[in-house]
Amino acid sequence: MDLGRFRRVDTVKAVPVAAWREGNEIPRDAAKEECSPSGLAGGNILKTVALGQMLSLCICGTAITSQYLAEKYQVNTPMLQSFINYCLLFLIYTVMLAFQSGSDNLLNILKRKWWKYILLGLADVEANYLIVRAYQYTTLTSVQLLDCFGIPVLMALSWFILYARYRVIHFIAVSVCLLGVGTMVGADILAGREDSSGSQVLIGDILVLLGASLYAVSNVCEEYIVKKLSRQEFLGMVGLFGTIISGIQLLIVEYKDIASIHWDWKIALLFVAFALCMFCLYSFMPLVIKVTSATSVNLGILTADLYSLFFGLFLFGYKFSGLYILSFTIIMVGFILYCSTPTRTAEPAESSVPQVTSIGIDNLGLKLEENLQETPTAIL
Repeated sequence: MDLGRFRRVDTVKAVPVAAWREGNEIPRDAAKEECSPSGLAGGNILKTVALGQMLSLCICGTAITSQYLAEKYQVNTPMLQSFINYCLLFLIYTVMLAFQSGSDNLLNILKRKWWKYILLGLADVEANYLIVRAYQYTTLTSVQLLDCFGIPVLMALSWFILYARYRVIHFIAVSVCLLGVGTMVGADILAGREDSSGSQVLIGDILVLLGASLYAVSNVCEEYIVKKLSRQEFLGMVGLFGTIISGIQLLIVEYKDIASIHWDWKIALLFVAFALCMFCLYSFMPLVIKVTSATSVNLGILTADLYSLFFGLFLFGYKFSGLYILSFTIIMVGFILYCSTPTRTAEPAESSVPQVTSIGIDNLGLKLEENLQETPTAIL
C-alpha cells in the first residue's frame, strides 16, 4: 500500500438451546433464510463494500498529503505524522478508558495486560514505519507487490489464533484480488511511474515483508480485541503505547528532519489533514472489522492505491491507463466474492461452546455441534 496504510452488526436468529442440544435440526426455512449467500447479496454486501471503500479513501488521503509534503515542501517525517495520530487516539480513547468503571478501567487493563499491549503498540508503530522507510531503498512495484504478503500471513494467523476456517472459494477470491494488484502494477510500469530502481533493493524488500507481517499481527490482534473485548479498549491502548513508542522513536530518527521544517499554514494544514484521515481510519476500521473480518478489510483496502492514482492524475500529473479501471474492477470482484461466501469459525477442541458459522459478511447463524448430547433435564 501507499504511505498512509497501517495493518464488524450481528443479526443472528438463534435456535433455542434446548432444541439444538437435543439433536433436533434447525428448521429448513430458518436455515435457508440465515445461511443463504444470496440472501446477503443485497444491502449487507453493498454496505460492506461501501465501508471498505471509505477506509480506502482515508488511506488515499494520508498518501496524498504525505506526497504533497514530500514533493512540494521536502518534508519527510512519517514518524511525526504517526505520532500526531497516536496522540489523537490517546486524547480521545485512552481518556475514555480512564473514566470507565470496573474491569474496563484503564488501570485495571494495564494491571492485567500491559505487556501484551506494549507488544501490540510496537507492532503497529513499526509496521507503519518499515513500509514508509522501504520506499527509500526499493521500487514502487516491489512495495505494492510485496505488501500483499501480509494477506496470506493474516489468513494464517487468523487460522491459528482466531480459528478461522476458509473454503476453496476464499483462496480463489484472494487470488483474484492479487491479480488486480498485479494489473495495477503493470499499469504503473506502462505509465512510467516506475522511475526509480531503488538504491538497495534487497534491504527495501525485506523491510516491506517485515512491515506487511507486522500489519498482519496488528490486524489479527485488532479483530480479536474488538470482537471479544471492545473497540474502545483497542484504540485506547494503541493510542497510549503508540504515543510513547512513536514519540521516543521520532526523537531518535527524525529530530533533524523536524528541526529543518520551515513551518507555514500550508504545511500545518497538510499535517492536520493527514492526522484527520489517519484518525478516521483507525476509528472506523474496528467497526468494519467487527462486521466482517481483518482479512476481508485488507482485501477491500487494496483499492486505496488506485484512488491515489486517480487523484494523482489531477494533482501530480500521472498518466492515465485503462488498466487502472480494469484493476479496480478485478479487486472489487474478488472482494465481493470473498464477502459473499460462507466462512466458519471453529472452536478449540476442549471448548464446549457450539461452533459458530460465519455467513457472508458476518458471523450469522449457528452450526450444530454433533457431540453434544445432554438431556432436557440437565439443560434445565
